[in-house]
Amino acid sequence: MNAIKVIEEGYKKEIPPFRIGDTVSVSMKIKEGEKERVQTFTGIVIGRKGSGTRESFMVRKISYGIGVEKIFPIHSPLIENIKVVKQGVVRRAKLYYLRDKKGKAAKVKEKTFLRK
Repeated sequence: MNAIKVIEEGYKKEIPPFRIGDTVSVSMKIKEGEKERVQTFTGIVIGRKGSGTRESFMVRKISYGIGVEKIFPIHSPLIENIKVVKQGVVRRAKLYYLRDKKGKAAKVKEKTFLRK
């Protein structure tokens, strides 16, 4: 059991702290034949699953009126970086209810910070 943890530590990488309800921009490397490019996928985090190097998260966005969900392994070598665009305020661990919502109803409240 400990040997597995030691091996997994080599594959971990630094990621910014993000929670369910946050809007994130995930930059992912995509290979097309010989060429390699970076494509971003920006959406709301609707769930996280697993722990350690096996952890993954699900991001949902609306593209041309159609809901698109993608599951990303957090420590994948194909993910170049994860950037938190907005922080959301939610009281659920999974936001699957957003699948049934449309328009303004599908929005998540944004966290506001008070300055002194």
